[in-house]
Amino acid sequence: MKLFIAGITLLLIAAAESGCRKASLPSQGPLPVNVVNVIEKEVNEWDEFTGRLEAVESVEIRPRVSGYITEIRFAAGAIVKKGDLLYVIDPRPYQADFDRAAAELERMEAQLKLAQIELDRAKELRGKNTISASEFDQKAATYQGAFAAVRSAEAAKNSAALNLEFTQIKSPIDGRVSDERITIGNLVQPGAGPENVLTTVVSVDPIYAKVDADENAVLKYVKLSEQGKRVSARTAKIPAFVELGNETDFPHEGIIDFVDNRLDPGTGTIRARIVLKNWNPNFITPGFFVRVRISGATPYRAALVDDKVITSQQGVKYAFVVKPDNTVERRTLQTGPIFEGKRIVKSGLKDGDKVISTRLQIVQAGMHVTPVPEPASATGPDTKVSVAQSQTAK
Repeated sequence: MKLFIAGITLLLIAAAESGCRKASLPSQGPLPVNVVNVIEKEVNEWDEFTGRLEAVESVEIRPRVSGYITEIRFAAGAIVKKGDLLYVIDPRPYQADFDRAAAELERMEAQLKLAQIELDRAKELRGKNTISASEFDQKAATYQGAFAAVRSAEAAKNSAALNLEFTQIKSPIDGRVSDERITIGNLVQPGAGPENVLTTVVSVDPIYAKVDADENAVLKYVKLSEQGKRVSARTAKIPAFVELGNETDFPHEGIIDFVDNRLDPGTGTIRARIVLKNWNPNFITPGFFVRVRISGATPYRAALVDDKVITSQQGVKYAFVVKPDNTVERRTLQTGPIFEGKRIVKSGLKDGDKVISTRLQIVQAGMHVTPVPEPASATGPDTKVSVAQSQTAK
């Protein structure tokens, strides 16, 4: 009897516990999810390329006459102006040549003056038939010879003056000078070899940024130009934006002023050049690595959404949208590049759509959900999930 009563008691306790558990389970409602609103605005697709800064002008300073260097008039790495004196070659031999040529010219001019006087006298005498025709012709020939000798002496003097001028080597452009490759006391000679370079000067402002655009980008630009959606860089000045390796947001603006006349078949790229003002001539010099951004197409209106809400499966991109009846719809998207921190969506979304941003792994098309606007202060997935979880608790 005791065993029977104990068994009945255990059954009653089990039934009571089961009833309590059933009573504590709440009824399951729509799934709370965070949503973000789609906005539409005018966007601009950007294409980015890498390149290097190059000088607009670059000159190798070489001697044009031979001689020993007697002076160096610049500080290594300094900014110089066009016409500033850089090197002095010993001018004394060339000064002597110039003085000799100048004296020779004076002698030839004196002979020409004498020949002119004799020719004038011969003309008077010939008019009176006092001298023969052959004697007159001789005076005329003497004058012509003296005149040619003066011209030759003038050329020799000008050549000597030019050589004397070349003993002072000046900067042909404004820019920054390099160091002295050859120092005082060394013999220098004209020549094309690297051993004859005294120094170099490169311009610093404006400056070029040169990039190589790939073939696919060029073909895209050609197609857009044919469709009237983009102007050609060969016919118009297209803006370009430049940033250094440690910069962001492409703060420096220039224009594309040159596109090469052929595509390099070895690399599949074409060279383009951007000219821009040097924003820091004291430090920014040719050779720096840069990123360049240019407009890929004419600005157009498109939907913008956070990149995190877009899912990809087998190359197809899609997002989950909450319809007015709070059911989920899966939308296939055609996307573009990032613009102002958000992804461009060319088709699949429109202004005001509510796109699910959390629980994307469990959301399915047709499911009923409770949309919760994503808080502006949310900084990561954990925060957004906790918001949805708090809604579940309610």
